[in-house]
Amino acid sequence: MTIYDIARMAGVSASTVSRVVNNKPGIKEETRKQILALLEQYDYSPNETARGLVNKASRMIGILIADIRYAHHVDIAYYIEEEMRKHGYCSLILNTGLTDDKKVDAVKVLEQRRVDGVILVGSTFQCEAVKRAVESGLSKVPVVITNGYLDLPNVKGVLVDEREGVEHCVEMLHSKGHEKLAFVLPNHTPSNLSKQQGFIQGMEKKGWERAGMWLYECPTALEAGYAMMERILEEHPDVEGVIFGEDLSAVSAIRALHDRKVAVPGQVAVMGVDNSKYCDICYPKLTSLNNRLVEMSLEAARILLDSLEGRENPDRIMLFSRIVEREST
Repeated sequence: MTIYDIARMAGVSASTVSRVVNNKPGIKEETRKQILALLEQYDYSPNETARGLVNKASRMIGILIADIRYAHHVDIAYYIEEEMRKHGYCSLILNTGLTDDKKVDAVKVLEQRRVDGVILVGSTFQCEAVKRAVESGLSKVPVVITNGYLDLPNVKGVLVDEREGVEHCVEMLHSKGHEKLAFVLPNHTPSNLSKQQGFIQGMEKKGWERAGMWLYECPTALEAGYAMMERILEEHPDVEGVIFGEDLSAVSAIRALHDRKVAVPGQVAVMGVDNSKYCDICYPKLTSLNNRLVEMSLEAARILLDSLEGRENPDRIMLFSRIVEREST
């Protein structure tokens, strides 16, 4: 079924049908209703590529994810895609990898596909290489970055106060008598470094030199979190609490403590960040900093839609995290 078939049955020109399909003015209401009825009856679906050539809009957005193995990145992409689909946009989701050159290559793909807008998932895209690529190839379309920011006129950022959030985690552990604490950094993204800074500031406020403060780095993986917890126990057997920069490693750390017959939280309290689905599947259940992933995703989609429809928003919007306390503290 083509636009010409619909036009023939309605007794109108193909251009009139096209105007109805694209919701253009200047069509008599009776004619519009007749055409819409035929479109529905024959389940007519316009060729989006062809329509995009006419309207200079693809009705497609790009979503870039650095590592789709991370559950929270997948969740963000899911909520964004679902929200954009409600408004008639399809999503091209690309797993870029963690290196700058692969991120730049993905930006070039979106440029070639002529997407209407872009959402960058995570602060890992807050880097000079991506900034230059966006400035060069995507300067004409709106871009939103979650938990990060690029200083470009067409880019908006949705951020979460993870630094202050982790600082509150330190305060909570101290209030429960856990003073000798370690922080485990997943990787060197701006977001994770902000979490580490919050840990350091929280410990400094509490006088860390009177207790203990240890910093570690560990990739996000079950086996890595298990091994890291064993290392911390070996090097600092007097540790009283560990904050992991994400949930997955924290869950495996609880398993390591259990295998060593170390009581959680009686002897060592454990916290994570993300408030992911992993928190409720371990024992004891994991206390985690809720960094508002769902709200951040929906806010990113809302801002992109606003930009596509000509509505203004601030360059940066800040969301506030909160601790979801469970059994591990």
